[in-house]
Amino acid sequence: MNTILVGAQWGDEGKGKIIDILSAEMDFIVRYQGGNNAGHTVVVGKKEFILHLIPSGILHENKKCVIGNGVVVDPEALINEINHLKKHKVDVDKSLLISDRVHIIFPYHRLFDGLREEKKTGKLGTTKRGIGPCYADKANRCGITMADLLNKELFCKKLKVNVEEKNLILEKIYNHEGFSYDELADRYLGFAKVVKRYICDTAIALNKAIEKGKSVLFEGAQGTLLDIDHGTYPFVTSSNATAGGACTGAGVSPNKIDKIIGVVKAYTTRVGEGPLPTEFDKELMGIIQKKGREFGATTGRPRRCGWFDSVVVGHSVLINGLTEIALTKLDVLDDLEEIKICTAYKYKDKVLKDFPADIEVLLNCKPVYEKMPGWVRDTASCKRYEDLPPNARRYLERLSEIVGSKISIISVGSSRRETIIKK
Repeated sequence: MNTILVGAQWGDEGKGKIIDILSAEMDFIVRYQGGNNAGHTVVVGKKEFILHLIPSGILHENKKCVIGNGVVVDPEALINEINHLKKHKVDVDKSLLISDRVHIIFPYHRLFDGLREEKKTGKLGTTKRGIGPCYADKANRCGITMADLLNKELFCKKLKVNVEEKNLILEKIYNHEGFSYDELADRYLGFAKVVKRYICDTAIALNKAIEKGKSVLFEGAQGTLLDIDHGTYPFVTSSNATAGGACTGAGVSPNKIDKIIGVVKAYTTRVGEGPLPTEFDKELMGIIQKKGREFGATTGRPRRCGWFDSVVVGHSVLINGLTEIALTKLDVLDDLEEIKICTAYKYKDKVLKDFPADIEVLLNCKPVYEKMPGWVRDTASCKRYEDLPPNARRYLERLSEIVGSKISIISVGSSRRETIIKK
């Protein structure tokens, strides 16, 4: 069974935990887009792991974990993550594979990311990790891949051209002195010695594994509404975080996919700038941020929170072709006496049921709410769907009905055991 798992809102839906649970039954776990601007938090026993590049399946024994060609990698961040996992006795060397087609992030990418954000009048809320500029170089056909890094002569030639061009831009536009080619070359050739043992043609490895009947989980980063094509552009990431990105980002045909799971929160959050139509008032925002620990795993920034937005999730069901939903953080709503569901947007005199592309509409629309009674009972101790309070079940059933997809997994806490599998 080959499964794609995507975020169905603005990212930070709790994908790390769901990936961790599903990984137990999988042979390969593949990260197919994004970079170390993503953060998946997994709690194993009393240990909390925050993974930025390496698939969450690395925390299970005897799994192959793949960083696919659609990912952009900062080698320094990757090596730090590898060393952190090894420190906690995780066998990375046996498990990790990195595509030779992965594009590499350099310090000039990170610098451009920050400088461009500072110059913008409308901030995007970038993590300043260099992800966007690296993808831009990939599209401009001047990027440097892991295959290049292992070919010293070719790598040095490509890097020299890049550094000369970037330094000229930095000097003329940003009044910045730029970078030393020699220092960068020495540093990155040093990284090559560490990562070369993991690098291979992962598309071949994955397709051969599928032919042999092995199961693959494709692990998305960010969320559907941050997708470069289908999200709230320009307040998006620089890659395809939707299900289609799994095939291009891993080199596996769509006809090899059996299931597509979307992860949603029982409410809505997003980090950074951009529209969030159902955003809470200040008081409720503080309550949910504290109880839900709504702070970015990568940046530590507080997440903006709002009521469940079925227009957003319905859009995700459509774009990704979701076969089912995993819903997280139901327990965060336990204390609320009334819960709202956004069923549509109102813009001027129009009621919108479908997610609009016009960013001005999104920034100025008003949510249309349906109100439901809360359950005001603890759900973290519930082990079966039938154990949930009746009003919690009604809430879940209504969400499923509105967005048009069944809910198969319900998370009521951060640990593995605080999970309900609905049969």
